[in-house]
Amino acid sequence: MREQLRTIQENAEQELAIVSSMQELENVRIKYLGKKGQLTQVLRGMGSLSPEERPAIGQLANEIRSYIERKLEDTKKMLIQKEKMQRLQQESIDVTMPGKRRSMGKKHPLSIVLDEIKDIFIGMGFQIAEGPEVELDYYNFEALNIPKNHPARDEQDTFYINENIVLRTQTSPVQIRTMEKHKPPIRIISPGRVYRSDAVDATHSPIFHQIEGLVVDKGVTMGNLKGTLEVFAKRLYGEQTKVRFRPHHFPFTEPSAEMDVSCFVCGGDGCRVCKGEGWIEILGAGMVHPKVLRICGIDPEEYSGFAFGMGLERIVMKRFGIDDLRLFFENDVRFLKQF
Repeated sequence: MREQLRTIQENAEQELAIVSSMQELENVRIKYLGKKGQLTQVLRGMGSLSPEERPAIGQLANEIRSYIERKLEDTKKMLIQKEKMQRLQQESIDVTMPGKRRSMGKKHPLSIVLDEIKDIFIGMGFQIAEGPEVELDYYNFEALNIPKNHPARDEQDTFYINENIVLRTQTSPVQIRTMEKHKPPIRIISPGRVYRSDAVDATHSPIFHQIEGLVVDKGVTMGNLKGTLEVFAKRLYGEQTKVRFRPHHFPFTEPSAEMDVSCFVCGGDGCRVCKGEGWIEILGAGMVHPKVLRICGIDPEEYSGFAFGMGLERIVMKRFGIDDLRLFFENDVRFLKQF
């Protein structure tokens, strides 16, 4: 048995010397030290030895086991180092090769103009307010002085989830929620996505963006509204910009008006952009209707306010000379790279 153990040691040493992979190393371990390995089989046969021989043979067997285990560990380290060197050679980088140009994204034209508008109003002391896009009928219509029989509630114009829940058709509900939660003075703008049941074409989309503003305080007048919007127009389009207000009707403001700006392309002389009129309509505005204030728990005898709203896409299209609304949503990199 002593000779058998020595033979196992020599054979294991020879095989480990020519091992070239982790799998071969594992095969050698199993062959000699596994449950059915050669050394294990020898140890199981020690019961046939005399009591005098067992201690010496057992000690020798343990020494050989320890020797083979050390050899296995040394060979494993050698293989790991060898594989690491091979990987480094295979993964080497030629630093003299030209690099790959990374394609950098750019701001979307809607984001460019929206950020400018935010900066203008924040500079005048306004705060940004947000609200849900899936809105209660009460906030989207009723609290804005739009009763049940109003044409704006037509299912052809509005996406109804059910009788009481709609996709908001404007960001005006944010104004109602703000007036409910906060006491005057209030000075906010509420930009965001809105939804109307329009067929997609060059000038219409069921999804678009609005920016609405609200100011409520004591002594707020139409003069404050006109002054605020004139400052906004001059900062957006340039100090030479002129504004004009035309009477209009909105259910939630009284009196109401639409605001035009002098054409920023021709300066008012008439061109293709302004269709020869010299003026471009950009937003609607007016004094907050007393009924709306009262619904929100604000006393119209003590406070007054003004509100305004504009379509972001319309302003951006005029700003950059874009003639098709669909370009904003098609994610064509060739289009986006122009801005």
